[in-house]
Amino acid sequence: MVCESWKAKLDTYLDGEVPPQEMRTFDSHVHNCPSCSAEALSRVQLKRAIQVAGKRFNPSAEFRKRMLQSIVSKPRRAFRLGWMLAATAAVIFVVGALTSTYLGNRSSRDQVFSEIADLHVATLASSSPVDVISTDRHTVKPWFQGRIPFAFNLPELQNSEFSLLGGRMTYLEQTPGAHLIYDVGKHHISVFVFQERSLPAKLRDSAPQPDKLSFNMETWSQGGLRYFVIGDASAADIDSLAKLFKAT
Repeated sequence: MVCESWKAKLDTYLDGEVPPQEMRTFDSHVHNCPSCSAEALSRVQLKRAIQVAGKRFNPSAEFRKRMLQSIVSKPRRAFRLGWMLAATAAVIFVVGALTSTYLGNRSSRDQVFSEIADLHVATLASSSPVDVISTDRHTVKPWFQGRIPFAFNLPELQNSEFSLLGGRMTYLEQTPGAHLIYDVGKHHISVFVFQERSLPAKLRDSAPQPDKLSFNMETWSQGGLRYFVIGDASAADIDSLAKLFKAT
């Protein structure tokens, strides 16, 4: 019964709608409560399944054409009125196409950012967040050889406030990658690494800093790889860890 109040807010938590001051408390509870972590993982998997299902239908060009024809084919009382309506429809169509392209690009990027956040939450909620447990980068890095189709470097953490917990394989848009977990203070930070060319072109072309997330995140491209650093740590800590990776 103690966890019922937590589980009642899980969907709000996973959607990033929990107030920032409550996020750390919620993170700590989900990470340390087997019942809530299992429930969170189940809901994240359901959420991702729904997102995948939502991609299965896209309006075709023929559908758009029929809709346009239904607008411009109504009877007109005069040629001038008909010309004006046709011109207006054409303008609406062009503006709509441009808007759809812009929103489509942004929607694609936002969905990737959302999936990264889901992976972060699901991993921390798991009873086994890492497959290779080690604070030694020379142990963690070789573990990925043969498991993912690329190599990457890990930063030296000596004289820094960060500590490495370990890593695991992960997937984004069916693309294999590396998921590393770091600690700073009492906060967990996830670092995801994927091949740039394997990710959606809309993300590769432009990846501005995400908004509307309950986590701080930084993403960049380097050496043919795409990096994501995400966590409930401060933006300054996220930036500091990102800089360590950029310097490798």
